[in-house]
Order: sequence, then structure tokens, then C-alpha cells
Amino acid sequence: MKEYAVEELRPGMKTTKSVYSNHGQLIIEAGTVLTSALISRLFFYGISSTEVEEIEKETEEEEERSFVPKTSYSQQVKRRPEFMDFQIDYTKHLGSVKDSFNDIRKPDGEVDTEKLLSETSELLSKASTTLGLLDMLHNMRQIDDSIYAHSVNVALIARTLAEWLHFSEEDLEMVTLCGILHDIGKTTLPPELLNKPGKYTEEEYARVKQHTLLGYKILKDLPLDVHVKRAALQHHERCDGSGYPQGLKDDEIDPFAQIIAIADVYDAMTAARSYRAPLCPFDVIDAFEKEGLQKYHPQYILTFLRRIASSYQHNRVLLSNGQSGTIVMINPKHLTQPMLQLDDGSILDLTEHLDLSIAKII
Repeated sequence: MKEYAVEELRPGMKTTKSVYSNHGQLIIEAGTVLTSALISRLFFYGISSTEVEEIEKETEEEEERSFVPKTSYSQQVKRRPEFMDFQIDYTKHLGSVKDSFNDIRKPDGEVDTEKLLSETSELLSKASTTLGLLDMLHNMRQIDDSIYAHSVNVALIARTLAEWLHFSEEDLEMVTLCGILHDIGKTTLPPELLNKPGKYTEEEYARVKQHTLLGYKILKDLPLDVHVKRAALQHHERCDGSGYPQGLKDDEIDPFAQIIAIADVYDAMTAARSYRAPLCPFDVIDAFEKEGLQKYHPQYILTFLRRIASSYQHNRVLLSNGQSGTIVMINPKHLTQPMLQLDDGSILDLTEHLDLSIAKII
């Protein structure tokens, strides 16, 4: 047995002593085989080190076999070593974001933008592809601190969209910071209001909508670029004037806030809710289209949806009628109706079968 710093822990190690928080709460019992989720929990509770022992690894052949059984797409993602590393760094970053928000809200508030950006860039480096990043974010839903997790997710998604739009490196950093800080106003609202299951009453919704004004108030006197402050204020504005808090239209809305708006909605729709499971990416695309693409900057939203749909080409999907197959071609004019090769080898064009839809990625 040996004492390891938490940063050195890896899934598969076994605890030799029970691990307790600084307040005496049992976190992990002795004899527990560590998973990436448990290591993330240690980071979250601020544990610096613990005693563990190595356990004998499976042979490469056994490891390969362990990935062979037919599992859900989500389970496949969670088994990848890439996801395990990402999960640990993601949890560490949530702690940093939480600390930063607390520092900002102090009377003499300060913000360490360099630290926030460097840690976000490190997370991005853990994903080898855009699809890999989005898949990992979809599976990081066990974190309770929804404001901080959502802020990190929006920053990563918004930066990805900005890369697709060929933004400069300086603007990529700017949109990332906009994403991290866009919802800071929610930290002033009661958790029981933010986490309420089901729909808000009119009074509750009016109070939640105040988070944009509250966020702007928190950031307005800090040495931050005006785009960051506007993103906090305007990320619920819509190009057709239907948004809040000011009912702005089109170019009246800051361009960085328009990117954050898309990332914000996408992350919210792909997150689980008390009343529904996370939406399939193709359901999200459909929801954007039904909500009205005129609500968003045309170039931004069309680029985003096309790239999201294209990233799932060659993936297996389950159809609403129970059939399954592989996406072989995305239809650029009908993104939710691609061409599939079914498991029996036949080709199915969903544009010719409007009664069918993609139910989930498998």
C-alpha cells in the first residue's frame, strides 16, 4: 500500500483506509475499488491524498473483451479512458469555477480570467474530436452543482461553435470567458427555486429571469471586456425580439451573447430533468427548428446544427419504430432525416418516411 496524491489516483486502485471529509463525513469506505466518478468525488471534497493499493490489471485481451458486450451508447462513452481522465479534470474545474464565482461576489471582488481560461483549455485538450467532447459533456450529468456544470458546458460548447465559425484565437478566449460567467447571476437565487422540479409559476419564472440583470450587476464594475458583461445580460435575448430582459432584436444583441444563447439552450436540452431523460441530439435539432430558427443568428444556428448532425454520421441509431441502423448520409436540408443503412443491409431515407424519427443514439 502507498499514499497517493489525489492527482495521481487512477481507476482500478483500491482504498486501504476509509476516506473522510474535513467535517468527518464518510466519502469512500476502505476496500473500495476506485472509479473515475469516485476520484472526482475526492477532488470535489478537497481531499489531498489517500492510501491505496494497486490491483492487478486485466490482460490487454481481457480489457478488449470487456468493451465488446453490447451496451448503450452512453455506457460505451463512459468506459473510454478518455472519458475517465476528462471526468476527473472536469470535476476539478467545477471547484475552481465555484471558487471564482465566490471571489467575484465579494465586496472587493476579483476574477482570475487566466486561470479560468487555462483550465478550460486543458479540458478541451482531453477530447480528441468534437463528437468526443459533446458525448462526454452529455455524460457528465451526475454533478449536483448545476450552475457551475452548466457554465463549464456552455463555455466548451460555445468555444466549439466559435471554432466552427473561424473566430480568431483572441475571440475564442473571449467567447469561452463569456460562457463561464454568463449565468453568475443565478448564484444569487435560492437553490430550491432553481432546482424546482416541474414548471415555474409566473411569479417564480419572473424571479428566475432576473438572473440576467443580477449577473450584469455583479460583473459591470469588474475589469472585464464588455462582451463578457453583455453576454451575462443578453444571453436570453432572441433575434426576433421575443427574448428578455430588453426584447432586443438582431444586431442589437452582442454577437458573443448570440453564440452563448445557442450553447445555453443546447446544454439545457441535452441535460436530464426530473420530468424527462436527456434529449437525443436529433431531438434537440428538431426542437431548435420548431422553436424557430429566426430566433437565432442565421449563420450561427445553421452552422451549429449542421455540424452537430454531421458529427453523428456513421453512428448507429434507434428509430421510433424499433428498427436500428447506421447513419450513412446527412441531408443538409433536413438534418433530422438522414439516410440510414438498416441492420438488414437495406437503405432507408427518412425524408421519404416522415412517420419515422431517430429516437436515440445507440
